[in-house]
Order: sequence, then C-alpha cells, then structure tokens
Amino acid sequence: MLILGLETSCDETGVALYDGAQGLLAHVLYSQASLHALYGGVVPELASRDHVQRILPLVDEALAQAHLESSAIEGVAYTAGPGLIGALLVGACVGHSLAWAWQVPAIAVNHLEAHLLASMLEPDPPTFPFIALLVSGGHTLLVEVSGLGRYRVLGESRDDAAGEAFDKVAKLLGLGYPGGPAIARMAERGCPDRFELPRPMTDRPGLDFSFSGLKTAVLNVWNREPHSEELVADLARAFEDAVVDTLVIKCRQALQALGHSNLIIAGGVGANQRLRQRLRALTDTLRVRLYFPRPEFCTDNGAMIAYTGYRRLAAGQGETTTLQVAARWPLSELSPP
Repeated sequence: MLILGLETSCDETGVALYDGAQGLLAHVLYSQASLHALYGGVVPELASRDHVQRILPLVDEALAQAHLESSAIEGVAYTAGPGLIGALLVGACVGHSLAWAWQVPAIAVNHLEAHLLASMLEPDPPTFPFIALLVSGGHTLLVEVSGLGRYRVLGESRDDAAGEAFDKVAKLLGLGYPGGPAIARMAERGCPDRFELPRPMTDRPGLDFSFSGLKTAVLNVWNREPHSEELVADLARAFEDAVVDTLVIKCRQALQALGHSNLIIAGGVGANQRLRQRLRALTDTLRVRLYFPRPEFCTDNGAMIAYTGYRRLAAGQGETTTLQVAARWPLSELSPP
C-alpha cells in the first residue's frame, strides 16, 4: 500500500511517499524558518499562505523523486492536529481533494502520534512497549507507548514546551529564530560553570515539566549582569544544560518507575546534540536501548505522517469521510484501529 503523507501543522511543509513493502520512497520538506525569523516566531497567517504556495509543487517533487505517477498512490494521510488551524486546513483540504480526485481513501493523522512513531522509519526500529520523550516547540510529553493507538501520558509541561522556552530565551538573548539551534551553537562557546539555573520540578513526585520559571531565572541574570557576548554564551550554556538535565532526570525517573527497556526520543528538540549525549550515557547506565529518528525526522515532516497513515489504514481503520482539523487533539483521544 503506497501512501502520500502531507504535513502542514505549523511552519514546515512536508510531503512523503511511504510504501508498506518498500518503505520510504520519497521525502521532501520546505521550512519557513527564514520567513518567520523576521518576526521572532511563527506568524500563523503567513504560515498558512506559504503552505498553499508550496504543497502541490512538493507533491510533484515527491512523485518525481520516487519515479511514480499519481495513479500509483493508494491513500492520502494528512496532519489533522494538533497545530495551527489555518495551516492544518491547507493540508486537510489538499489531502481530501487529491484523495477524491484519485478515488483513494484519505485519513486524518494525529501529529503527536506521528512523532511517537517516527523512529519506526529507521533501519533498526524499536518494538512496543516503550517510553517516549516527545519534546518540541509545541509539546513536552513523557508517554508510555504500548502499541498503535495505545498511549498513556505520564507527564507533560504545565506551561511552555521546552522548544518554546528555547525560542523565547533565544529572543531575549538576541539570537534569533528558531531558538533551539541558535542557543546550541552559542552554548558551545559558553562556560558551563558560571551560572547555576534551576532544574524545575525535578525534586518533587510526578513526571510533569515546567519551564516558565527557568525562563524567569535567565531573565533575572540578564537584567543584573553587564551585557556582553560572553554573557550571552554563558547564559545559553547554562540554559541548555538546565533543560537537558531536566529532561534526562525525568526520563530516568520514568524508566526506573516502569521498568521498560526501550526509550524513544521524538520532536525537534530531540535533535539537540547535548541531549543526545546525556541520554546515551543514561541509557548505557540503565542498560536501556535508546532510539532517535534521524535529525530530519525529529522536526515536522511528511514521512512520519505517511507512515502513521499507512499503519492505521493497513490495520483496518476506515478513511476519514469528513474534513477534520483540531488545534488541540490530545493523545488520550486516540484508540487502536
């Protein structure tokens, strides 16, 4: 079964082709980062307009990359949420229109579920069950994954997601957008011992996260210290270390509490190299297997949408007969096909 996947939840337009027998056949992505960098963050209306301009040329590009005609496609999967409503509507409308024109099923995909399954695209995929850390610009979740559609949220952010905190701190320090890569680059030049920032909610029961206080701690240092390039580098390092430590501590607590032997990292912040290094050390110590998607599948992409759509259609889930999108679509509302 050959599935076309469309991703338009925020500021990346992703298109991919996934075949159940041959695997991933094509994957193309257009990032709007330079467009939104002018404003220090994503502008929803601009994101929607850019998706409209990019999505059909990217479909053509994916088909050309795979040396296929549209007649070979047997289903269309599109991101239906969570995300920006206008951006989601672009993918949903295009997905349903193409499915109708080609007389194939269309299926709405949950963006969070797709991130959780992104590691399945790798040559050595994980097996159920596992613990997943989903950490991105919009979400920070620890999830127990028992199977397709069988998810239990163990902890989540009570305020900003980790990626959102990266963006806001980068803006404060004048490092631009997107904040994660900008802070990581500057942190390489910073002194790790100059500032000690809090590791929020790591000294109390539960697996929830909070990053708003950490942002405030950065702001307090910024307001009291003379501004310099050295200060920016040292604060970037202190902030990155605090976020990474917090995520690693929570992963350790979840693994020790539940006894699972597989840990999966998903979402854009999962591409952070310091986080990867620290988690490798943790899982080596606990004798747990660690899985990462390749960096281009950590951020939003069409490949994970195509794969998730394939898994659900192949398992017998019916097509989406009405156009549906949702700014909020929690994992708790999903069920097995």
